[in-house]
Amino acid sequence: MRHARVHQGGACAGLALLLAVGLAPTAQAADNLRFKGNLVEEACTIRPGDEAITLELWDLTSKHLYINTRSVGKDFKLHLEDCDTTIGNTVTITFGGTENIALPGLLALDGASVASGIGVGLETLSNKPLPLNAVSDEQVLSNGSNVIELKAYVQGEPQAIRDQTIGHGAYTVTSTFTLDYP
Repeated sequence: MRHARVHQGGACAGLALLLAVGLAPTAQAADNLRFKGNLVEEACTIRPGDEAITLELWDLTSKHLYINTRSVGKDFKLHLEDCDTTIGNTVTITFGGTENIALPGLLALDGASVASGIGVGLETLSNKPLPLNAVSDEQVLSNGSNVIELKAYVQGEPQAIRDQTIGHGAYTVTSTFTLDYP
């Protein structure tokens, strides 16, 4: 019998707590947060297949980097289709990714990479650097198809070059790109 009373008392206490919580005034403010935005059309579409690009860079010796600091850039292209200059007549590109601490503006190697002491940079065909998280210069668009031509290169980290400690092996880097039509 005693067991039943304890159980009932617990149920009553739980019910009292539930009623107290249910009757407690809830804090509710007037509308004080509003979101506004604007949905816009993009001036171009990225050609299917160019949304995810894999670029195989050349095999490179550490000796080359010790002498030259960096490799020659390897060309790659982003193809834009169905561009409508009434929506936007210029495009900019911004690259994102993990930055190499020793080479600001360049991409760091992914964690599974065996190589070490290097970073990967991006630049225009005229060798103008495209640092990470920085908006590129505007490129004029024409109606129809357009191509953004860029280069990627490997550069040795200053201390790894000075101490000649560039580690050999496979490496990968990962980047994202964002196109804006200002």
